[in-house]
Amino acid sequence: MAKQIAWRQLKVMVPQAICVKRNESDLSLELTNGSIIALRGAENPDALRGVSLSSLVVDEAAYVKQEAWEMVLRPALSDQGGPAWFITTPAGLNWFHDLWEQAQEQTDWSTFSFTTIEGGNVPAEEIEAAKRTLDERTFRQEYLASFETLSGRVFPEFDQDNITDSAADSGGPILVGLDFNVSIMAGSIASKIGDTLHVWDEIAIKNSNTDEVCAWLKGKFPRREIIVYPDPTGAARKTSAAGKTDHGIIRQHGFRVVAPRSPWAIKDRLNATNWLIKNMEGERRLMVHPRCKNVIKSLRNLTYKEGVDDFVPDKDSGLDHHADGLGYMILSALNLVKPWQVGAGKSRQAQVW
Repeated sequence: MAKQIAWRQLKVMVPQAICVKRNESDLSLELTNGSIIALRGAENPDALRGVSLSSLVVDEAAYVKQEAWEMVLRPALSDQGGPAWFITTPAGLNWFHDLWEQAQEQTDWSTFSFTTIEGGNVPAEEIEAAKRTLDERTFRQEYLASFETLSGRVFPEFDQDNITDSAADSGGPILVGLDFNVSIMAGSIASKIGDTLHVWDEIAIKNSNTDEVCAWLKGKFPRREIIVYPDPTGAARKTSAAGKTDHGIIRQHGFRVVAPRSPWAIKDRLNATNWLIKNMEGERRLMVHPRCKNVIKSLRNLTYKEGVDDFVPDKDSGLDHHADGLGYMILSALNLVKPWQVGAGKSRQAQVW
């Protein structure tokens, strides 16, 4: 792709007088001052390791793996302090969208956005033809440089109206929705205010365990009543060397544990969460503070697994953990839907209100 897109153009741009060597197989140009300009693909980030870069241009950056930038390319720039330019068409609310938002808050970063018509390379009549044949979301993304939400989202109504600085600690009991994982202990920290849930902080501790997370909570919120709504499977799961269950560890730290004896149905958890996000009356009862970036990313970007008949969230994306922790809390603390009872038989008995 690098050869198709940029190699011929690069050879034209660099005057022959300053070019010492052109390597067609390596896609590189060596200049008279000793500099080397090279084109590389990023589909295999490890293949980019081992070089020191004085500057970098990442084309179609939204389609490059996050690890390629964070784990390989940025360190390669660090010793020379070189600049980086990212050029791309948006690709939904992925990692590049996060980088775009962060860049707008950093003094040493700049962002620029241009539509296709502003670029001047595509005739206006072609853009009008595309407008007639493409769906609105695709047109906005491909021609208007707009970050669009993903199709097949698990929480399609979650948007900027659910994100607010007013989501705050009420001073009452601290509610913690917790998902147990080996890679990351993920959770939401919230307050219940009437029939509204305010998520004002989050847990995102990598390579941790239940005991460490509980110690972190006690240190951050001393002398506060903490109620934990964990993954129900933690009643049997043992992550400590001493063979204690996750729920048992939470109780040992003095926290109250609220969880059913049997796991909730996934559909119940998703329905209850979506109802709080926005119900059919247009009411929103889930408010999330902007600092809870992992919770927001999970609710924005988690999609259903493709090729599966039932609606099953795509866990391979790694975006499910914070949404799961939040869902456990909603089901136990503020479930205004309550269509089923949990249990081995999953008996479907309507709740009377």
